[in-house]
Amino acid sequence: MGVENFMAFFVATILFILTPGIETVFLINKSVSQGRKSGVYTAFGLNTGALVHTLLGALGLSVIVAKSVIFFALIKYLGATYLVYLGVVKIMSSKGMIGNVGEEQKKSSAKNDFKSGFITNILNPKVALFFLAFFPQFISSDQIENPIPFIFMGVSYAVMTTIWYLILTSFAGAFSKKIKENQKIEIQLNKISGVIFVLMGTQIAFM
Repeated sequence: MGVENFMAFFVATILFILTPGIETVFLINKSVSQGRKSGVYTAFGLNTGALVHTLLGALGLSVIVAKSVIFFALIKYLGATYLVYLGVVKIMSSKGMIGNVGEEQKKSSAKNDFKSGFITNILNPKVALFFLAFFPQFISSDQIENPIPFIFMGVSYAVMTTIWYLILTSFAGAFSKKIKENQKIEIQLNKISGVIFVLMGTQIAFM
């Protein structure tokens, strides 16, 4: 596959995944405030975004973003604005996010959870920069122009990340069940999660 020292790549990826980042905080926030199922859809959205970054990196398009101040800033501020928007909506809401809803609302919520995870990841330029800096270290010098090794590592990264995200979601989702029992706590937690989203958006904006 053109990949050298895959075991080293495997270990390094696990260490990186276990290090909390914006995506991890976003996922846990979703899982706790909205339940395990919401966390699962968010996890798949985040990793779909990672796969898109992989494809762009394999095609060399991420290099354009990395080298262009305008493109980089555009993506960065769009991502920051989106997170702040999600946070403000949560803060302004007077309802909890876990309560009983109909089937149509559940389907809509699942779609929104996936979309929010996807957009959060795809508009985070740090992910693209990480892939560009990390993956080439494990690609054979004679295969550096070949997109296959890059894609192979990107898919491997997404699979490992998905497993870890689902584990986190299970634990965080279990905590959300207790919140259902107290509507006031649910509403307050929703507002706290909104503040966290705003802080994450601010962090990206000043990155």
